Amino acid sequence: MSRRWIIGLVVALMLVSLVIASVPVLKRLERYEETVDQGPSPEALANPYLAAQTFLRQRNIQVKTVETLTTLPDFRDQPQTLMLLDFRERMTPSEVKRLLAWTRSGGRLLFVAEQLWDPAKGSSGDLLLDQLQIHQFLTQDLQEQDRERQREQLKPVIPLSTPVIQGPQTPWPELTRLFVQNENDPAYMSFDPAFHLDDPEDHAQSWANSADATHLLQMVYGSGLITVVTDADLWKTQAIGEYDNAWLLWYLSQDSTVTMVLRTEHDNLFGLLWKYFPQALLALALCLVATLWHAGMRYGPMLPIPPRGRRQLSEHLRASADFMLRREGQHAALRALQQDILRRARQRHPGFETLAVTEQWQTLARMTRQSTSSIGQALRPRPEQRLSSSEFTRQVAYLQTIRNAL
Repeated sequence: MSRRWIIGLVVALMLVSLVIASVPVLKRLERYEETVDQGPSPEALANPYLAAQTFLRQRNIQVKTVETLTTLPDFRDQPQTLMLLDFRERMTPSEVKRLLAWTRSGGRLLFVAEQLWDPAKGSSGDLLLDQLQIHQFLTQDLQEQDRERQREQLKPVIPLSTPVIQGPQTPWPELTRLFVQNENDPAYMSFDPAFHLDDPEDHAQSWANSADATHLLQMVYGSGLITVVTDADLWKTQAIGEYDNAWLLWYLSQDSTVTMVLRTEHDNLFGLLWKYFPQALLALALCLVATLWHAGMRYGPMLPIPPRGRRQLSEHLRASADFMLRREGQHAALRALQQDILRRARQRHPGFETLAVTEQWQTLARMTRQSTSSIGQALRPRPEQRLSSSEFTRQVAYLQTIRNAL
């Protein structure tokens, strides 16, 4: 039998053994289904009002989304509802004027009040609110004012022994109630209870309140309709399914085509350049850095590179002496010269090291033809104090003269 047949037979036996061993394991396997929540889709993450738009489309309401107010919807063929749900801090006065003219001609406008009324300035900074003479306050400030007013009115009237009878409690005081014609029960919405809308000029024809504040005002504006709300978070994906939030959105946009403006702010010049020409901005920044570096002031002139041919032994010796002088000081250099003189004297005069100090000075005076007092002054240990440049130079020169004479 050939080797190929033997290998094939061994492989077949291994496969059969593997199948036989896996039969009990296969019998124990159980099939089941598991649902994995992968979270919101990229579209839902990018658009917080995607669920609201889907809800309106399911009720046969056409919904469009735009980012700017460049072109306002045409309401001549069908009623149009324009919803400003995003930040509009950078709206220009001309845009506000054009938007109100569109509403006066027959459009429906819904927008979120963004700024608080400042009594000191007499405005809020919100161009739409100021134009419509609508004021927005914090509910806690309003409650504090009411409590102060009640204390002033009730303090002289009600004796301490007289109990105060409270009225019936409002169910769900934190929710906003809207009463609709021909309906017995109100609709409940979850507006942010921290804000309150005030209509000092009584322009509004209908409104919706919680127990402590007003969160929706609606007024007729020419041939159109304006709805002001304190916030639009109740129509975002995480809250539109609660209470009657979705119903209110449908109620305010029924029998019309809805256009949601999710971005009404204008990019500044730098933002537009960075958005459309990032490479040009980067090149300009590099050129600016290079120009500043080239024109920058240096600390001193650049030293020329010395030629290699000028490096001689004397220069190395001078550099070594300068290094030792900076590192070890003046007295170390003087002691080195003194030790060199004594070493040369021992070489020329045997037994020099056995002599007394005065006899050594006399011997050195005879060998160098210098006076004994000068030799003693040169070899005598000096106090540890810095010498002047002239004194140090004079001392080194005299020691070198003595050493050269030996």
